Amino acid sequence: MEYQYPIDYNWSTEEIVDVIKFFEAIESAYEKGIERDEVMKAYRRFKEIVPSKAEEKTLCGEFEEISGYSSYRTIKKAKEASAGEKIIMK
Repeated sequence: MEYQYPIDYNWSTEEIVDVIKFFEAIESAYEKGIERDEVMKAYRRFKEIVPSKAEEKTLCGEFEEISGYSSYRTIKKAKEASAGEKIIMK
């Protein structure tokens, strides 16, 4: 995709990489499908970096605006899925 991920430049390089991995996991759910556990692992790490619900909504909203992919709907579906299940968004 040709867009920039929403990131906070106050984060460390490792944190930026991990947030990008989270958004890439969301992309994968829409583009080819991804294992539930992989999405949840990326989301848990994302929440360590972005514990605030308000900041999460802002970042995920920005990401959805530029990509068309909903982090909220993907995580909701992943939480409802069984371990080992593949998450495929439409």
